Amino acid sequence: MRRDGHGEATLDRLLSAQEIVVCCGSGGVGKTSVAASIALGAARRPGVKVLVLTVDPAKRLATALGLQALGNTEARISAEVLAESGVVLRGELWAAMLDTKQSWDALVLRHAPDETTAYRILNNRLYHNLTARFVQSHDYIAMERLYELHASGRYDLIVIDTPPTRNAVDFLEAPQRMAEFFGGRLLRWLTLPYRVGGGRGARMVNVASRPFYQIADRLLGSTFLQEIAEFFLNFQSMYDGFVQRANAVEALLHDRRTTFAVVSTLESAPLREAELFCVELRKRQYLLGALVLNRVLPETFLSEHSQAAAVALGNDEGAIAESLAAANDLDTATVRRVLGSVAQSFERFGAVAQHERALRDQLRDPPSVVATVPNRAADIADASGLAWIADHLFART
Repeated sequence: MRRDGHGEATLDRLLSAQEIVVCCGSGGVGKTSVAASIALGAARRPGVKVLVLTVDPAKRLATALGLQALGNTEARISAEVLAESGVVLRGELWAAMLDTKQSWDALVLRHAPDETTAYRILNNRLYHNLTARFVQSHDYIAMERLYELHASGRYDLIVIDTPPTRNAVDFLEAPQRMAEFFGGRLLRWLTLPYRVGGGRGARMVNVASRPFYQIADRLLGSTFLQEIAEFFLNFQSMYDGFVQRANAVEALLHDRRTTFAVVSTLESAPLREAELFCVELRKRQYLLGALVLNRVLPETFLSEHSQAAAVALGNDEGAIAESLAAANDLDTATVRRVLGSVAQSFERFGAVAQHERALRDQLRDPPSVVATVPNRAADIADASGLAWIADHLFART
């Protein structure tokens, strides 16, 4: 941890003033486990109600929290089940997993001008493809769901595990991009003959645009083209409400009650992306609260005494092997090979740990809270594993 002007900056102290934690970073760095562990650690405070919202479809998190499955509706984690894993909460821990389709359906029903228009959209084939495959769809609806849960006022803290993206800033730009898309020039042009014609399937278009629609009809079929236009005409009826909500989502992400925690490992590629993302967050005036360095080799590999012991073991493996073999009725040559491999492996891990420390020391302008989670040999398969991560994140002793 780094020290600030008011003593030691810790994750616990940071979260005491926040209502939302947005966990972000590149794929494969343990973001989902870290998000769940942050939520679990925060729920150790008395009387605090915490929700972790994940977008990861993996079942391991549900299993780790003692649930059969996670869904769009929040589920409370049983304090009794957690206690069986040695985890004691003084607050409440809830969990949910983003259901993209269900969340989009709720958004349409909320913003459509009437029920008839809403169900025309929901029953349109293009709607199902768009919400499932459109690049910004998943990113945007995650932020929309976050806004909805925060506005409910049911939780003191919400921790969201952001969608895996090719570009770490995609989800930050999703609200504005979605608003621009549904109100953009391309869609106005596509729907022009239907808006001008004043009826379904009308063809009152000018000379310049008529060839396009004639060719499109032959290639795609008039029914398909009409279905596209009708979908966007109906969708544009929600435009004003949609834009207002997108702006509200963006404002929430900029609110001082919302902080970002960037998760990375100390491997070159994810660490470089994490640094760039930290720069982007600050440039866009988001609150960068913490950097979590996950799966870091333990400090013991950096200890001079440990390294000296490894060297001594390598130098004296013959004598040590003879002693161990005699005491345990083992083959001396076999014991010697094992001890030599152990010594060499420890020295190699020491070199990697030194490299990790150098990478950490070279971080450009890290946030006030830098939490380190050691590498863990066992998978995070239950609540005790999440609590183990939380112990390191919150620097519990």
